[in-house]
Amino acid sequence: MTFPDEPLRLPLTAIPDGCQDWTTVRAARWSAALPPRWTFLRVRRSVAAGLATLVLCVGALVAMAGGLWPFVAAGFAVYVLWVLARPELVWAGAPLLLLALAVEASSKSWALTAFGVLVVLSSWAVVAVRLRARSEQLERAVAASGGVAVPVPGAGAPVRRGRVLFALGFVVLALGALTGGTAGLWGSTEDQQGAWVVTVFLAGLGVTALASAWLGRQRAGALRGAPVPVLRVLVRDDAQGGTEVYAADDPAAERPLFTVDLASFDEDDDEEEEDGEEDGDGDDSLQRVLLGLDDDTFGPVREAVLYGAPFDGAEVLVVSADEDPEQPPLTEWSEGPVRPLSPDAGRRRAARQREQAADSLQLELQGRELAEQQAAVSKVRHWRAGWLDWVATAFLVQWGLWLSWAWFGESGLSSWKLALIPLLGLYGAVRIPQKLAWRITADRSGLWVAGLRGPRHVPWDDLRFVRRRSLELKIDWRGGDWAVSAPRWGRLQRRWGLTHPYDALAAELTAMRLDPDLRPIGESGAAERGRAVWPVAAVLAGAWVVALVAWS
Repeated sequence: MTFPDEPLRLPLTAIPDGCQDWTTVRAARWSAALPPRWTFLRVRRSVAAGLATLVLCVGALVAMAGGLWPFVAAGFAVYVLWVLARPELVWAGAPLLLLALAVEASSKSWALTAFGVLVVLSSWAVVAVRLRARSEQLERAVAASGGVAVPVPGAGAPVRRGRVLFALGFVVLALGALTGGTAGLWGSTEDQQGAWVVTVFLAGLGVTALASAWLGRQRAGALRGAPVPVLRVLVRDDAQGGTEVYAADDPAAERPLFTVDLASFDEDDDEEEEDGEEDGDGDDSLQRVLLGLDDDTFGPVREAVLYGAPFDGAEVLVVSADEDPEQPPLTEWSEGPVRPLSPDAGRRRAARQREQAADSLQLELQGRELAEQQAAVSKVRHWRAGWLDWVATAFLVQWGLWLSWAWFGESGLSSWKLALIPLLGLYGAVRIPQKLAWRITADRSGLWVAGLRGPRHVPWDDLRFVRRRSLELKIDWRGGDWAVSAPRWGRLQRRWGLTHPYDALAAELTAMRLDPDLRPIGESGAAERGRAVWPVAAVLAGAWVVALVAWS
């Protein structure tokens, strides 16, 4: 996709009177008010969730060994999540953890208690620095606006912020209550203690979701309640569906200031939902969104007006130029907090984006060239599992066998492990044949994707995208999808000039999807499309059951 050299212009009628440019100089003053990197300002949500889960697992093991009260073990995991992703809750969480540690101090190791107190106090101080910096960010953003404040467009629309999180929070709390209510049914003391750890952790996650929903809803409501500062900026959609905000005089998008997730809420949304999108426009819109998210591409730079003073965790509204010049400006509310980028982080992010864009362009050219070559010599194209898939399968089998052997070697195997080991084997029995025997065939009618129950036909017109992201190759079409994963070493591949097999496959299929002239002209036969692998899966599953019976 080719974008214009100049930012897409916003109609003058969409710009409030007196609205000032948020220039690079003014934005630099705002960035200077950001807290240091060691305050965890830009930790990814996935990283925060992963660390919290790691702390939960370690804490559960320590608790079961008699080193910690289960409530404290799970509380620490939730607390880590708050420090990294929801610092507002630390003010309540830190005193509660300190109180719990004080109660346990007399019966536990003083070294363990002292370490816990040190972690809580130090993280509490880090969060205090981060939250204190927000007021300075707010003041400098207001100063950059020159005192101009106007009501936000659509202030009378219902506040939808937090609906999903409220529902999610109550569901997780219900799961926690169910786990706690059945904790006494587990056979061993170890299992009961583990159930209480999970109960407290789920309760903490539920509280986190509800508190996040309430905070977002309150800030979104405050944004509508009174005139707010406005600034002229530039915006661009990133490859993950978020929006990057730039200074008004940064048309090359060299330095993103912050990112925010935005959602468009039109006045006619409710009516369209009630009508059920009978004309199919909703499906087409969803397809365009999916294609934009999964092609690893960035949107064009667009002029915009930012409503609301941005700071770490703020809610904002953005009115921006539409990518289609014939369409009216987009009005989008934030559906997540503002996440600032330090100057260094912004430059690194922009450099990665340029590198990804260059790699994508190179792969696009290679894919088209390969498709042209194959179209001249081959009437049907085939792809199948290779050595990387065998390596990935070997790791999967090794991990499953080691885990099963470790559990079976224990004395007094707990009931939940006895239930999990057969499920682990059945999962492997289903996944291994699919990872080793996957096959994709392209002919003039579309793709044939071999799976558990046999090859599935995907017409070219139904194909939405083919892409490799991280370790996964994914094919998505109208009504279904297919995915397989294998190891990838991006830095080594770039250093040695290698192309990952999944990248080559995705690039060639994408070229075929976009250009009908590059598609095969032949019709594949039944033998070329692959076979169902469920018989192999059934044999593996039976062998696993026999092995468990003999082992026990």
